Amino acid sequence: MICDIVEHSLDSLCLLVVDCPHATPEWTTEGFIVLRNQNIKGGRLDLAAPSYTDEAHYLGRIRRAAPQKDDIVITREAPMGEVCQIPEDLKCCLGQRQVLLRPNPDKVDSRFLLYALQSPYLQRQIGWNEGTGSTVSNLRIPVLKALKVPTPPIETQREISSTLGSIDDRIALLRETNANLEAIAQALFKSWFVDFGPVRAKAEGLVPEGMDEVTSGMFPDSFVESEQGLVPKGWRLVPFGELLIHTIGGDWGDETPGEKNYIHVAIIRGTDIPDLQSGAANRVPLRYTSTKKLATRKLQDGDLVLEVSGGSKDQPTGRALYLTEALLGQFDCPVAPASFCRLLRPSDRNTGLLLAQHLTYIYGIGKTWEYQNQSTGIANFQTTHFLKNELVAVPPREVLAVFADVVRSIVDRVHLSQIQNLASLRDALLPRLISGQLRLPVAEEMVPEACA
Repeated sequence: MICDIVEHSLDSLCLLVVDCPHATPEWTTEGFIVLRNQNIKGGRLDLAAPSYTDEAHYLGRIRRAAPQKDDIVITREAPMGEVCQIPEDLKCCLGQRQVLLRPNPDKVDSRFLLYALQSPYLQRQIGWNEGTGSTVSNLRIPVLKALKVPTPPIETQREISSTLGSIDDRIALLRETNANLEAIAQALFKSWFVDFGPVRAKAEGLVPEGMDEVTSGMFPDSFVESEQGLVPKGWRLVPFGELLIHTIGGDWGDETPGEKNYIHVAIIRGTDIPDLQSGAANRVPLRYTSTKKLATRKLQDGDLVLEVSGGSKDQPTGRALYLTEALLGQFDCPVAPASFCRLLRPSDRNTGLLLAQHLTYIYGIGKTWEYQNQSTGIANFQTTHFLKNELVAVPPREVLAVFADVVRSIVDRVHLSQIQNLASLRDALLPRLISGQLRLPVAEEMVPEACA
């Protein structure tokens, strides 16, 4: 144990602790970025799907403080205790249920504080009410300010944040690589199954671009009329549900084992899907379920998990995950979909890969909005309507096999990436470094090998 680690209150380590405006932002389609809780997860700020407000409301929301480089944003609820660091040159304002922290650089390294707030020691303080001895769902400002942060000397803080940061930097690079691979799969899907590019090229007497002669020969050179429009000759438009052999809603189980629910199981939620798509499974909750429920919900290679509830007026449901042996192998217990998700089991592996890319495509273009039913604040997916009415372009078997081989190789590469191992190493080192239980030289020896 390192003797020079002392604890300081979070408030004493910060120049500012500023609550967000409590009014709902005025949403616009462009303008100034408004941070939302859905953008903050796992210590990262993800602005792949940004939200905006106009200049007048932006100025109102930064009246107390404008987020600047190295500031930290922490969520107060829904979810509670997620954090991110503001990058350089980002002009933004807080949304709702967030607090802005401005670390004092003379007392605490910003990235060290970011990691400290993610440590189990701080997360327990955030989620536990000392007065009542129970868990809480809302982080109050007085509790936030009073958080006890283990604080080694500033130079040690910087070394710790550098060590953990090198792992996160490697994870970020792998995520970028995976995103590029997934974009390749989507581009192929769109070319073959949406634009019908190879068929159109052959219909015009051209050779399909970038395609070998054997594969080109599998595509027709003409279209036929259907009730839904032109379809490549020999292809079919099939309702999504007719390409499945099994579908069932998910389960949530219990937090602790009991007489009925005693089977340990990992439960995939809609919010877990983005991380799992990159091969990272370290945040999936572990629960307990019954033998009967697991018998019809246990996920296997080639299954799909579809998010069917939990959307909002700004984010539709309909995110989907394709399961592989590599992804399932990251768990030491059975895996099942959460109650806000649904298991979809395709008729065969190749069809499953086609359906997975189809779901990714329609979510990306916003078509899943057509299947939303939002009578309350939570949007639900009209699964029955979707399975009956969403049509999938199905080619002859040999074309589907070529497509599936390409896509499966991409998916396997993504799911076999080092992200899970690196995330596990980071999560293992973090509490031990923050508390001083592990000395830096030991941790530094572990990182280069993992990042190789």
